Amino acid sequence: MELKRVVVTGLGAITPIGNDVDTTWKNAIDGVSGAGPITHFDASKFKTQFACEVKNFNATEHFDRKALRTLDLYAQYAIVAARQAVDDSGIEEGENLDKNRVGVIVAAGIGGLHTFEEEAGYYALHHEEQGPKYNPFFIPKMIADIASGHISMQYGYHGPNYGTVSACASSNNSIIDAFNLIRLGKADAIVTGGAEAAIFPAGVGGFNSMHALSTRNDSPATASRPFSASRDGFVMGEGAAVLILEEYEHAKARGAKIYAEVVGGGLSADAHHITATHPEGLGAILAMKNALEDAEMKPEDIDYINTHGTSTPVGDVGEVKAIMNVFGEHAYKLNISSTKSMTGHLLGATGALEAIFSVKAVQEDIVPPTINHEEGDNDENIDYNLNFTFGKAQKRTVNAALSNVFGFGGHNATIIVKKYAE
Repeated sequence: MELKRVVVTGLGAITPIGNDVDTTWKNAIDGVSGAGPITHFDASKFKTQFACEVKNFNATEHFDRKALRTLDLYAQYAIVAARQAVDDSGIEEGENLDKNRVGVIVAAGIGGLHTFEEEAGYYALHHEEQGPKYNPFFIPKMIADIASGHISMQYGYHGPNYGTVSACASSNNSIIDAFNLIRLGKADAIVTGGAEAAIFPAGVGGFNSMHALSTRNDSPATASRPFSASRDGFVMGEGAAVLILEEYEHAKARGAKIYAEVVGGGLSADAHHITATHPEGLGAILAMKNALEDAEMKPEDIDYINTHGTSTPVGDVGEVKAIMNVFGEHAYKLNISSTKSMTGHLLGATGALEAIFSVKAVQEDIVPPTINHEEGDNDENIDYNLNFTFGKAQKRTVNAALSNVFGFGGHNATIIVKKYAE
C-alpha cells in the first residue's frame, strides 16, 4: 500500500505569549517570557506563586452565556485555537469538502481540572444538608475528550473523533494519530493538537507536592531555565495549539497554502518510573530512532530539535544524553532549543505548540531561543559544546525539525516535519 503524503495547512494557538500564532511566534523569536504571578486564584500560600498564564482572554468574546455553561476553560482554549486553524487553512471555503472524511483529534493531559475542583468543592459544602447535588454539565465539561466533540459539532466533521491522553506527550500522540490516519487513507484532513488549563489550586498544589515546579517566586520571568545548572523545576503553562493536517493531493486540489510536511512519528515507553524520565534517556532514544525510521531519514537530515526541555534537574540531562546517543557527531551541527523557557510547560498542549514552533522554524529558517541561561550556569552532566540556541534566535537553514515530548508514566512521542516541496 502506498502511503499518502501529509501536510500542514492551518495553525491556531492561544498561549501565554500570544493569543494567535503570529503573536506567539514573534514573541518566541524575541525571547519573551510568559511567566508572571498567578491571577487565576490566590496562590499566596503555595510554594509556587507564578505560572505562564494566558493573558487577555475574554471568553464572552468567543462564546455566548449558554455555551459557557458547558465549557471548561481548557475546552474554550481548544475551540478558539481550532477556529483559528480552520480559518487559516481555508478548508471550510471549498464547495466539495466531504465532512465524513474530516476528523478531530484534540488532546488533553488532564482535561477539565477547574470544573472538577469547583464541583468537588460545591459538593463538599452542600451534600450533608441537602444530599448529593451536582451540575448536570459536570461530567461533559470535565472529560478530556470533550474539546474534540465540541469542535466536531461546530463544523459537522464526522470523521475520526477522540482525544488522546498520555500526560505531557498527549498532543504529540494526537498529531501522530492524525498523521497515520491520513496517510493510510482513512481521512482527508484532521483538526489536531491539544489544550490544557490546570493553573488552579489542585494543579499547582499537586505538582508542588511532587517537587516538580520551580519555586523561584522572586523572579518568575527567569524561572524556566532549561539546561542550566540552577534549574529547579518546570513552570506551569496553559493554552491550546491546533494544526490542520491534510492529505497532500486534497490540499493541492483546493489550492491550500502549505506550511510544511509531516514525515514521521515515533513512540516509546521508558518503563522506568511514574514521573521521572529515564536518566539515560533510553525511551527518548527509542522514540527519536523510531521517528527517523518512520520518516526514512538519517540523523544527519535533521537541522533543529525542539526539545522537551522542561527545566527539571533529571529530565534535561536524560534528553541531552539521548540526543548525543542518536545523533553522535552530528549533534554538534544541530540547533537545539527549549521554547518552554518562554511559554512554560503546557502539559497536554505542549507537544502541539512545539509542533507549531517546529513548523514555523522550517518555514522561516529561524530557530527560537532558549532563554534564561546565564554565563557560567553550567551543569557538568551537559555538554555545552552543543548549540542550545541560548539567549537569542538564530537564522539558519532548517530543512527538517524534530520535536520531542515526554510524559508522566514514561510516555515518549517524537514528530518530524520538513520543508514542503512539490
